[in-house]
Amino acid sequence: MRFINFKKLLYSFRCAFRGIYITFREEQNFRIAVFLSFVVIFFMIYYKVALNSKVILILTLIAGLVLEVLNTILEKIVDILKPRVHPYAEVIKDMMSGAVLLAFLAWLVTVYLIFRPYV
Repeated sequence: MRFINFKKLLYSFRCAFRGIYITFREEQNFRIAVFLSFVVIFFMIYYKVALNSKVILILTLIAGLVLEVLNTILEKIVDILKPRVHPYAEVIKDMMSGAVLLAFLAWLVTVYLIFRPYV
């Protein structure tokens, strides 16, 4: 018995990247977040931001992207159930969108606080 089955591992990675690609293709907010992430990463490199600040920026950035993917998943699940939709379905989708918005706002505040001395 092998410790790692590379064929299964590669298949898992292929599925994961396909999921990210689908989210990127179908979700405008995800594309915007990815674009802004690249902008922030560029400025992190350009201004030689301290390592601890880089870690904070990257963690908040990833948290926002992960929440956006989870929001997309939740919306698709609710859409599948649409014929039998519960009155709370729209509320649940709005609440998840609110969580994404809060994460994005926290990320913007973090970006502002970290880059303020450089600009």
